[in-house]
Amino acid sequence: MEVETARRDAAALDPELLQLPELAPGALRENSSIPEALYSQWLAFPETYKMVKSLIEDAKAGATLNVAGSSASTNAASSSSLPSMFPAGSAPPLSPRSTSGSPRVMRRGSGAGPSSFGSPLKLVSEPVREVIPQFYFKNGRPPSKDLKEQCLSRIDHLFFGGEGLQIQEFRSVTKDICKLPSFFSSVLFKKIDVACTGTVSRDAFVDYWINDNKITMDMASQIFEILRKPGYNYLTQDDFKPVLKELLATHPGLEFLQGTPEFQERYAETVIYRIFYSINRSANGHLTLRELKRGNLIAALQQLDEEEDINKVLRYFSYEHFYVIYCKFWELDTDHDILIDKENLIRYGNHSLTYRIVDRVFSQVPRKFTSMTEGKMGYEDFVYFILSEEDKSSEPSLEYWFKCVDLDGNGILTSNEMQFFYEEQLHRMECMAQEPVLFEDILCQMIDMIGPEDLKRCKLSGNIFNILFNLNKFMAFETRDPFLIRQERENPTLTEWDRFAHREYIRLSMEEDGEDASNGSGDVWDESLEAPF
Repeated sequence: MEVETARRDAAALDPELLQLPELAPGALRENSSIPEALYSQWLAFPETYKMVKSLIEDAKAGATLNVAGSSASTNAASSSSLPSMFPAGSAPPLSPRSTSGSPRVMRRGSGAGPSSFGSPLKLVSEPVREVIPQFYFKNGRPPSKDLKEQCLSRIDHLFFGGEGLQIQEFRSVTKDICKLPSFFSSVLFKKIDVACTGTVSRDAFVDYWINDNKITMDMASQIFEILRKPGYNYLTQDDFKPVLKELLATHPGLEFLQGTPEFQERYAETVIYRIFYSINRSANGHLTLRELKRGNLIAALQQLDEEEDINKVLRYFSYEHFYVIYCKFWELDTDHDILIDKENLIRYGNHSLTYRIVDRVFSQVPRKFTSMTEGKMGYEDFVYFILSEEDKSSEPSLEYWFKCVDLDGNGILTSNEMQFFYEEQLHRMECMAQEPVLFEDILCQMIDMIGPEDLKRCKLSGNIFNILFNLNKFMAFETRDPFLIRQERENPTLTEWDRFAHREYIRLSMEEDGEDASNGSGDVWDESLEAPF
């Protein structure tokens, strides 16, 4: 039995491990008789004969065999008893070998165990498998020990005394420990104080912020978790109202609105509408975490918490922007019922829009109205309209007007569809004694503007829609003022909406200064609007 095992081991030897200087490894593989000859030579040694005979007698007697590899001492003994196949002193030295990570391994037949005799050839250990650390955590990544200890130290300092904090004292926790904008203090406090006790204890805060792994989340995820209602995986407009309420009560740039709650509400609504217009790309009123992360709201919130001048926060929160939007709406809403119809909207921008495009807007193709009154546009609907009309370079605006012009709704603008809207423009140019531009010529110009790109990638795509249905902007584009072009290049970070809102605010302010008296606080009082501006 041992002899047969030895034969199998000899046949399974890797020729490279023999390291015979006079024989190339390839020669051993090609001539299978060479290993057999080497095995026969080794078996002919007297010491080998004695060892094999001893193993056979032990096997017959039922004694335990000293199998190589069973212990360190057995390995040493069996290795020393093996006769060398080379004359004394003539054996070449073995090359140094790594004990791990070597690609060379012993090739063995299926079911063959370790050799029954000691061998000077060392088995190479299997490569160690690399363990990939966990990278997904359903409830957020747990905080490290150092981070947890640092946070607990700051918590102990602020919750000194152990009686907990009331809502007016919780602001420092929101700002210093959670690193969130300060106007999230009330909503965070109420999120933790689920029993409405009016106090948040140290343990309750630690359980929510540290043990629930909020501390390791990015700010967008933290804000999303704080604002969302239990069981919902999205945010609605109502979820932002508590944040805007605290902002209006605490931000120094909005103190002048303290005595006009009606316009505090209007400002808050406008901010929320602008947020959802820009970052709720699905336009379904459900703001997801993915949309929140992809938008620029978090950066705007951080700037808002550091900037005392509210009008320097151009994204979403500028009071001047709200003023322009609401005054524009109020000018069109002649009966002041917070609703406007087609005849009201056709007056927008000094009658710059065509009847055909206004009809498409009121057909609610680009967006369903929220006014719940047939044939009427509400304030929220107007916010979406004016943001789309005054900044046609933004992606939401391009989608808004694309749906209007795409008459058959197949996602492609054809020359027939564009000609349908341009016909009214052409008629208006003729009525104004302007030199008419034939559609065939203007179509070539539009194709040259866009080129092979789609509308979203082309910087001039907004002008396509102005050509089709906004005569004033079409004429302005044809006779561009070099001064305005230079201004745009000097302030490339400003959007078309930013420039429009700035111009309109100056115009409206000058009109108010000329018609109304100051209310004594530096603000202009508009009696028809019943609010200070």
